This record gives sequence, structure tokens and C-alpha cells, in this order.
Amino acid sequence: MTEADLQTLIEDATFDYTLGETDSALAKLALATAAAPASFEAWHAQAEILFSLRRFDDALHAAEQGHAVRPDDLFINTTLSRIWMEKGDKPTAEKYGAQAKILSWKDQLKNPEAHQGGL
Repeated sequence: MTEADLQTLIEDATFDYTLGETDSALAKLALATAAAPASFEAWHAQAEILFSLRRFDDALHAAEQGHAVRPDDLFINTTLSRIWMEKGDKPTAEKYGAQAKILSWKDQLKNPEAHQGGL
């Protein structure tokens, strides 16, 4: 699968999800993660859809795979925090939440213009 094919598959899955076609979206993301296990975007999309379905164990697995690919991503750390909170593990949720906050601050320091509210 080419990078373009992978991106199209992820976008199609996201579109399916927005239409309420979660089974189709998850099937496409399963294909994407099988074909490209290092695809952060596919794992993160899968984690978010599974989270929305309240399938927290499956969402956690997908989020952990995404985190393994890109541990310094603000959004995957936020996703992991949300999942752990729903699973009732507040200390682990807080750990990932704190990591997300640190990553946000780092981004603000690197890109101050992007965080000035359009000024």
C-alpha cells in the first residue's frame, strides 16, 4: 500500500465515521493498521472511534500503538488520559494529561505566533 493509498483509506474511514458508519470506519482502519503498523494517524483515528463507542479496552490498545509510534504527540497523550479516566485509573490519566500539558507548553514556546489568537 502506498502512502497515498494509506492516507486515502484513513480519510475514507474518518468520513464513514462522520456519517455514522462506524463498522465500515473501523474495518478500514483495521486494514490501514495491518498494512502500515507504524501509521500514527490510523492508530489515533481508531482509538478515537473506539473511545466514542465506549470500547475502552480496544481504544486503549489502539492508543498505546499510536503512542509507541509517536510518544511526544499532544493528541495521543490526551486520548490516553481520557481513556484511563474512563477506565477509572485517575493516576495514570493524570500522568498522560500532564504529559499532554507539557507538550502543549513546548509547542507554545516553539510557535508563539500560532498561540496568540490571530494577533
